[in-house]
Amino acid sequence: MTIDVCLTPAIYHLYHSPQCVVVVTDIFRATTTIATAFHNGARSIRPVATLDEAMEAKAAGFLVGAERNVRRCHFADFGNSPFDYAPQLVHDRDIVFTTTNGTRAVVAAREAFAIASGAFVNISSIAGWCIRQQRDLIVLASAWEDRPNLEDTLFGGALAAMLLPHGFRLASDTAGMALDLWEHHANSLGEAIRKSDHYARLKQHGLEDAVDYCLTPDSAPVVPEIRDGRFICL
Repeated sequence: MTIDVCLTPAIYHLYHSPQCVVVVTDIFRATTTIATAFHNGARSIRPVATLDEAMEAKAAGFLVGAERNVRRCHFADFGNSPFDYAPQLVHDRDIVFTTTNGTRAVVAAREAFAIASGAFVNISSIAGWCIRQQRDLIVLASAWEDRPNLEDTLFGGALAAMLLPHGFRLASDTAGMALDLWEHHANSLGEAIRKSDHYARLKQHGLEDAVDYCLTPDSAPVVPEIRDGRFICL
C-alpha cells in the first residue's frame, strides 16, 4: 500500500485513482470543524461547493454552516469555527456545509473509492481507518485558493509517519517532502504554524482563537466518511 500527498485540489486529477481512498484535510478549519461537529453529536454533514447550494438548503430548513474568506456568511447558522458547533446546537442534526477550500476539495475527490475527513483532532482515528481500508491512500490538502499551504502539508506528513510502520510506503517525492516537513517541525508545530499565511489571515480577522485546538491531536476521535454524498460518523 502507498501513501501520497496532493498539495492542492488544482492538481488532484494527476493523483486520482478510482481504487484509492482519500483523506481530505483542511486544518484551518473545515475538517477540524467536521470532526468536532460529529464529536458533539451531529448526525450528518453534507458538503456543498457553492453558496447557492447552501442558501437553497437554508431555505429548505436545514442547518447551514457557510464560510468564505474565513468569515461566516450572512445567511448561515454557523461559520467555519469548530467552536460554533456546540453540542446543544448540533446534536442529532443534519448540517449542510460549505467553505472556501475544504468542501471544494471533498467535491473534487468524489470519484474516489472512499473519502474521509482528517485533521490533527482525529488523526489517530483516521490512521486506523486508513489501515483498515488496505488500499493505496491519497491525502488531499485543501490548500488556500488552490495554492499549497503549510498546515495541510504538515498533516499529510504526520499521517504518513503514523502509517509507514503499518505496511505503507511513500508513493512520491511529494509524500517524502511532507514527511520531511513534519519531522522537522513535529516538536515545534505551534511555532511553525504561527509563521504561516493562514495563521496571519485568521489573526487579521480576530479568528486565531481556534488555532491551538486545531493542532491538538485526538481531541475529536471520530471518523467522518462520505456515504451517499454526506459525511456520517463511523
